[in-house]
Amino acid sequence: QVQLVESGGGLVQTGRSLRLSCAASGSTFSRYAVSWYRQAPGKERELVAAITSAGGNTNYADSVKGRFTISRDNAKNMVFLQMNSLKPEDTAVYYCHAVGWIATLGQNVDYWGQGTQVTVSS
Repeated sequence: QVQLVESGGGLVQTGRSLRLSCAASGSTFSRYAVSWYRQAPGKERELVAAITSAGGNTNYADSVKGRFTISRDNAKNMVFLQMNSLKPEDTAVYYCHAVGWIATLGQNVDYWGQGTQVTVSS
């Protein structure tokens, strides 16, 4: 079982930066790939950035490439999303999502955090 808690959201002006954190419980967190998703009002949840379990590979939505950076510290069970040059269209609730293969179950399991609000004013 993994519990995810996001923090770091807030209200910022266009062009400023925020750093989101996702704190995970559980000793096996390093086995999970982790992603950040976001959902704006009236829109579907979309993938923002993803990182593999060991942190060797990352992926980004085209809309955030060059502005956002995902990273992780497995020793501290943390995943981060550094968001620079924020735009009003980045306004959304940001969610942390972890996916991992559980051998004893023979299947993937996934977990979601409760989300953190990011609002970018123009």
